[in-house]
Amino acid sequence: MSGLLLRKRRDVFAACGGYTGRNKKPKTSVALSLVCENNCLAVSDSTAKRYQQSDPDVRLMLRVRDDDAGAFEELVRRYEARLVRLMHTIGPSHDLAEDLTQETFLRVYRARKRYEAGAKFSTWLFTIAGNVARNSSRSASRRREVNEVDVPRGFETPSNAQMLASTALDASGLMPNRLAEGDERAKIVRTAVLSLSERQRMALMLSRFENMSYAEIAESMELSPKAVKSLLSRARVNLKEALQPYIESGVLPKEGRV
Repeated sequence: MSGLLLRKRRDVFAACGGYTGRNKKPKTSVALSLVCENNCLAVSDSTAKRYQQSDPDVRLMLRVRDDDAGAFEELVRRYEARLVRLMHTIGPSHDLAEDLTQETFLRVYRARKRYEAGAKFSTWLFTIAGNVARNSSRSASRRREVNEVDVPRGFETPSNAQMLASTALDASGLMPNRLAEGDERAKIVRTAVLSLSERQRMALMLSRFENMSYAEIAESMELSPKAVKSLLSRARVNLKEALQPYIESGVLPKEGRV
């Protein structure tokens, strides 16, 4: 974990009522003014019982609802890297991805008292993350027009670059005649993935990285399963169009949003 992300994790705990160490409960003075996050709705006893039995993260979140700070820390540990990676696909910088991840966990904590086990915990979490990302995008577009998109640091690491390159190529259905390496691969991945719309990127990453079903993605993105299927289909077509010139002739894909 980077030093910056570790500091931000501590900031999350501080904002959640002064938690400073394991097995200490946070202060109860945290304002719960946040409007309930999506799935915090009444669910049937049978549904809640099913998810409590099948999903250990649901059980952790129920402990968080009872002000168990250790359970909250464990959920942060389990999901922070995955959330940062997801935010890298929809945010222009590494620092912003970490900020959005921090905001997501803050919202999780503030909504804890209204949490109901009506879905997998990851589905509920990524619903909140999607809302945070969309709000950030709208705010950014109102503040300024982005002239240049930075290469997210997650794309620069060999493991993530290889995974994203594989994802893009697999989704496009193309077979490369030559393999890109190093900086070239990072640029190809960046331009291809960023050529997709925000929703297409989100759906693709939830499908490929989180192995979520159409129904789970639909719930997280507040869409119908049919709309998710259409998003993923368009993402594959757009990735193919973005990557095909490079695959065939070595011409790098053009940057821009579809």
